[in-house]
Amino acid sequence: MADPNLAVLIFLLVLLTQVVAWIGKSVLQDVAAAAYGRVFLGSLDKEQRRLRKQVLEDKAELGRTSSQDQFAKWAKLRRKVDKGLADLEKTNAKLSAARSTFTSRFSTLIWLSTTGAQFALMWWYRAQPVFWLPEGWVPGPVGWFLRFPSAPRGG
Repeated sequence: MADPNLAVLIFLLVLLTQVVAWIGKSVLQDVAAAAYGRVFLGSLDKEQRRLRKQVLEDKAELGRTSSQDQFAKWAKLRRKVDKGLADLEKTNAKLSAARSTFTSRFSTLIWLSTTGAQFALMWWYRAQPVFWLPEGWVPGPVGWFLRFPSAPRGG
């Protein structure tokens, strides 16, 4: 006799797979990445915004300064802008690496919870029938093929 828990487990797994397919892996990934970014990368985001604002202010001041008349001030501002851009680039690289790592791990999690779980379920319950057909409903070779590789006869 088929296990009713197996049928519920199959139903829930198929439901999860269909919900993921309906919503879309990329949408789920974007939502999860945004939540992850707010929770775990908030300090890097703040640092990035602060550096971007500072670089823009310094560039505006550099544009207002004459390189010929106020060379010392202009050179100091130029070095400050260059340092700010380098720091901003480092912060952007850190954020990008963290988001890329999260994306690959989340994608793996989605695969494991849908496709990987289906494979595991099929392997674990490979000898247990999901439903039974009465003897004689399916001719010999077709019945053998349907129960292949290890289900009992009629299952």
